[in-house]
Amino acid sequence: MEKTIRIKYHSNEIEKLEYIAGKSDWIDLRVAENVTLKKGDFKLISMGISLQVPEGYEMLLAPRSSTFKNFGLIQTNSLGVIDETYCGDNDIIRMPVYATRDTELHVNDRIAQFRIIEHQPHIIFDEVDSLGNADRGGFGSTGKN
Repeated sequence: MEKTIRIKYHSNEIEKLEYIAGKSDWIDLRVAENVTLKKGDFKLISMGISLQVPEGYEMLLAPRSSTFKNFGLIQTNSLGVIDETYCGDNDIIRMPVYATRDTELHVNDRIAQFRIIEHQPHIIFDEVDSLGNADRGGFGSTGKN
């Protein structure tokens, strides 16, 4: 099912959002400003867009798999969640990053990606003495290889 998202670009320099054909249903976001960071710096990096997520949905913002390798950046909140109330013209999507080394970013570098998902349904927790299932083996139990 297709959904329409209203978007405002804050820069004429960044490329318009699009799917990378045949690769993923996540959509890459591009840096909207040139940024120089020193090791240990924190910055909210502008992705140059504001958007209106459809009601009942939220946007998950994550680093691209190459962001650390290429730029030495870690997204400080691990995963960003942007709901439909963050929808004003000046609610610009930004990626909070920590630099693990000196690095430079240039307009249109792809460092983030997002997807839109439906809100989680209301959950009712049913407290029990036992789940009645076999244990899998604990955290990290599937091995190294």
